[in-house]
Amino acid sequence: MTTTQAPPNAPVPRRRGARTGTRHTPVRVLATLARSVVVFVPVFLVATFVTFALRSMSGLSPARIQLGEEATPEAIARVEAQWGLDRPFLVQYWDWFGGVLQGQLGASWTNGADISTLIGLGLGVSLSVATFALVIGVVLGFVLGTVAALRRTTWIDRAITGLVTLISVMPAFVVGIVLVTVLAVGLHLFPSAGYVPAEQGIGPWLAHITLPALALSFDVIADVARQLRTGLIAAYRENYVTGAVVRGLSPRRVFFGHVLRNGLGPVLATLGLKFPALVGASVVTEWIFGLQGFGRFANDSAQAGDVPAVQGVLVVSIVLVVAFNLVVNLVLARVTPAAQRGV
Repeated sequence: MTTTQAPPNAPVPRRRGARTGTRHTPVRVLATLARSVVVFVPVFLVATFVTFALRSMSGLSPARIQLGEEATPEAIARVEAQWGLDRPFLVQYWDWFGGVLQGQLGASWTNGADISTLIGLGLGVSLSVATFALVIGVVLGFVLGTVAALRRTTWIDRAITGLVTLISVMPAFVVGIVLVTVLAVGLHLFPSAGYVPAEQGIGPWLAHITLPALALSFDVIADVARQLRTGLIAAYRENYVTGAVVRGLSPRRVFFGHVLRNGLGPVLATLGLKFPALVGASVVTEWIFGLQGFGRFANDSAQAGDVPAVQGVLVVSIVLVVAFNLVVNLVLARVTPAAQRGV
């Protein structure tokens, strides 16, 4: 019996499964994008409607802010007519929502300034701090969670678990005060307050956002480390990992090819909520470090009774939550095998 040998330069046929998986990856991502849009669009519509309805429920009026409590009913009616508040509720909502779709959030009741501009100034500061805090939290949390999972049941695992538990209960404002006292005032390593835009230099920009980012990153570090440790340990117990070890794959290939990809799901789901929360919950940190950010603008607007500004803050927060969760869902569909199988 004779056998036919392929020519030396003949191309090696690709596996059908690999070719099919590569071909269907964009399809899975597009399907995830379509499902996310179908869910997020109604959520956005309902959230914006509820946000706008808060103005009617609050009982606040620009006339009260501009004219004071002693204003006459005629003067109040005149000012409210200037702001278009004498029109039917649904007409007001439709005009406001049309402006939101164009990026126009109206004018402030207190000074008449464009709310989109005011929010943009503060949002740049908060996004810088929140992004850097997320990077610090993900990197340190990934290292701690991975080491704890690889050294599970050892003293290293117990030490990391104790450290993570400790930093998870430390409030951001307490951490911020300690960082300012030690690193800024004591050692003069970082500025204690203020903000420098990145356009004026990357070095000064990083120097001013490092301490507030560190203060905000502790909660991210704790959550990422705990979720990753749990996910990796659960992945190591799966049958496909045992099969990979039996087939003789190296520990590095088992970890990066099987364990890590399947253990990332809980971490990514957690990050989908963390980033918008960092942007919106940084008001105390901004006060400590003297930053005029998004959270401080929201607090000042609420205390002044500036309803359009508060509505703008809520709309931007909704967009951040929706957009970041959309990105997380796309990453999940691309990275984790369970999502690729539609599980």
